[in-house]
Amino acid sequence: MEKITVKKYDLPDFDIMESQDDFTVKVWRPDQTCLVLGQSNHPETSLVVEEVLEDQIPVYKRPSGGETVILTPNMLVISVVFRVPTLQNPKPYFVKINSGIISALEKQGVTGLNQKGISDIAIYDKKILGSSIYRTTEKMFYHAVLNISESIDTISKYIAHPAKEPDYRQGRSHKEFVTSLQEAGHELSIERLEELIVEEME
Repeated sequence: MEKITVKKYDLPDFDIMESQDDFTVKVWRPDQTCLVLGQSNHPETSLVVEEVLEDQIPVYKRPSGGETVILTPNMLVISVVFRVPTLQNPKPYFVKINSGIISALEKQGVTGLNQKGISDIAIYDKKILGSSIYRTTEKMFYHAVLNISESIDTISKYIAHPAKEPDYRQGRSHKEFVTSLQEAGHELSIERLEELIVEEME
């Protein structure tokens, strides 16, 4: 059986790791569909291999933890790099940055938002954003994927049920567990949302 080629993570946000600034924010939209494995994920168990191969979807592996995600032009990626004096517990940083994203969304009229699990943002009990952190001795690299309008069928087509899941998922399928802002009834200006997220991070 043909195997999936896994590429080194070199997507548009990773270059900000080289920034000499103490704090850098990049909010961007993917220009194509791709899959990104978490550091401990393997394509054979994390992906629906036949579909990924048939549709020739590029697959990358990021240096940070968490589970596999899909990136599409219907999603927004929020990336933040900041200096830390020593290796630290990432949880307070998840809370701080996710709180800023929640605030930006609320300013666009989105309701029912809350942080779930270690690093997710949900509308009530359905996930709309997942995030992960990569740490070096000097920096933390936070990146998150916010589902604006991508169909959950697309996620289900390419990503297998994860081996690890947050307590609040309770074994639910992608269709039962994940939503998008559009599916939740929110039509908003993506350009304005990008501006608000950057403002909240500053």
